[in-house]
Amino acid sequence: MSDVVSTGQLAVGTTPSSGPPRRRGAAALVGPAAVALTAGGALVVLAKVDPNQPGHYPTCPFLFLTGMYCPGCGSLRALHDLTHLDVVGAWGMNPLLVLVVPVLLAFWVAWTVRSWRGTPRQRVIPALWINVFLGLVLAFWVARNIPALGPWLAP
Repeated sequence: MSDVVSTGQLAVGTTPSSGPPRRRGAAALVGPAAVALTAGGALVVLAKVDPNQPGHYPTCPFLFLTGMYCPGCGSLRALHDLTHLDVVGAWGMNPLLVLVVPVLLAFWVAWTVRSWRGTPRQRVIPALWINVFLGLVLAFWVARNIPALGPWLAP
């Protein structure tokens, strides 16, 4: 039964609701589980199908059109190396990705715990940190296309 009477106001002794009650426990883990299964499946394929062999995956569109590396160039090869526990090889393909993967895992764990407990979603990262991260990605993008830095940053 609704707490709202025909006048559009709350009935006496009720409080406004912020929507349906939050799911807790296993039912709340559908989102995190779907992400984990999708990412896990993609990583299994990536572990089996080597991106270093030509023809298995498409070329980076930015690299194809401009001849310059984007911040994501080498990510498939880096993830392939990480699935084989080759952190040094992954670092050589895309150091930014190697630094971002643990952060993404931490966010996923926080999301999973928050979903399990039924706590409301909060802003995880202040806007300043998002801007700092985007600035670092832009700096990495520029730096990996400087010929003198190519041996360290190019895939």
